Amino acid sequence: MDLLKSKLLPVIALLASVLFLYFRTPSSKQSFDSDCSILAHDHFWIVSNRVVTPRGVSPGAVEVKAGRINTVKEGEYSQLVLQNEHVLDYGDAVVMPGLIDVHAHLDEPGREKWEGFSTGTKAAAAGGITTLIDMPLNSFPSTVSEETLKLKIEAAKKKLYVDVGFWGGLVPENAFDASALDKLLMAGALGLKSFMCPSGINDFPMTNSTHIKEGLKVLAKYKRPLLVHAEVVLESESNIELSSDESDPRSYTTYLKTRPPSWEEAAIRELKDASEETRVGGNAEGAHLHIVHLADSRTSLDLIKATKSGGSSLTVETCPHYLAFSAEEIPDGDTRFKCAPPIRDEANRQSLWEALLEGHIDMLSSDHSPSIPELKLFDEGDFLRAWGGISSLQFVLPITWSYGKAYGITLNQLATWWSERPAKLAGQANKGAIRREMDADLVVWMPDVEFELDENYDIHHKHRNISAYLGKRLSGKVLATFVRGNLVYSEGKHASAACGALILAKQ
Repeated sequence: MDLLKSKLLPVIALLASVLFLYFRTPSSKQSFDSDCSILAHDHFWIVSNRVVTPRGVSPGAVEVKAGRINTVKEGEYSQLVLQNEHVLDYGDAVVMPGLIDVHAHLDEPGREKWEGFSTGTKAAAAGGITTLIDMPLNSFPSTVSEETLKLKIEAAKKKLYVDVGFWGGLVPENAFDASALDKLLMAGALGLKSFMCPSGINDFPMTNSTHIKEGLKVLAKYKRPLLVHAEVVLESESNIELSSDESDPRSYTTYLKTRPPSWEEAAIRELKDASEETRVGGNAEGAHLHIVHLADSRTSLDLIKATKSGGSSLTVETCPHYLAFSAEEIPDGDTRFKCAPPIRDEANRQSLWEALLEGHIDMLSSDHSPSIPELKLFDEGDFLRAWGGISSLQFVLPITWSYGKAYGITLNQLATWWSERPAKLAGQANKGAIRREMDADLVVWMPDVEFELDENYDIHHKHRNISAYLGKRLSGKVLATFVRGNLVYSEGKHASAACGALILAKQ
């Protein structure tokens, strides 16, 4: 009976809040374009017993007006509810800053069959993500110039359910052309991204440390970051000899041996040297280095700690799949788990959690990197030839919470990893926290509600069957997502129009 009550109480609370809103909110008043929001007004209050602000978690109320947070009240709010006309009472659900994902591949234009702006941002909204920063690849052409950024912007118009910004690409052809990089950054790129190993995309070739230093000099003028895929192919290990029992391409162990931790370590050693340029008095003072999707929690992490302590401007992210999975559990032939850097062993996974909790890893991102199912080679199960990339955009909040509960993570830590620090990296001063005058970007969710990611779950990714998380049981159901005050997602329903904004860097 107690178990039944625990499952029914969240549902009853949600139903009560919906009925409360229905009877208190007149539908005749429309002071803005209601197609952009499931609500019919842009001035209202959100109340809950668990509001996550920079001060902590407490009962509170958030006043939203014309897309911004107008007031934040912490503590008892019952009188406020009685005194105001438009109130959304979410009971015990958590009200938190919307997630900001700084590493997502939406693949449009050119590869919208892999993922597109409409499907990708619908999935983001359903997962509580309110801002995405799109990577310069795997779209075609890659976003490496002013002209290709304009193509990206044009392709995104009228398709966005959340706000979307763009990283530009640092590649050999533009690294020594300061004018070309200036134009790309002046056109609105929030920063640049480079690969220190082959990217797998023909028009996005790899860079070396010399290219990176040149890029940092240009970025310093704009005070924008350089994001780096930190793996260097070591010639001594590029043709690793595998024994006959280790060469089965269906075995994950075979793939794991082809991308050892030493590749990450070598790249981060080079970045440690380049990062000296970002220090006070350096040739790139004002620039910032950011290491994406760290997988190795051993020597690579030690190098990162040393680089930070030396005064360099450096941050690092990891991804939920490195925190959720370990190499030992990946089935033979299940290429849904292939990514680069690869998912490493269980001891490494636990060390990543420790580094995140201790603050050595700064933030989280999805690295949502889908493809068409055919490229995953499910029938063959060939880890060496299948396209790499984990599809997870819609699930990152419940994944982080579900796997993080064993480590005692808090709601404020979630907000730090997924909202506050990503906002700072992307230069979004008006996003990332529930605070007066910030954008009203909010997610409402129930941490204790469990669900199965099965064939009945409403998944909005372009291709639902390529996610490594299918079949998992997770905790943390997203109820509602607000983007600049627009209720863009609520209980399985999206707003009728895609009104997310393009985020372009300003001079």
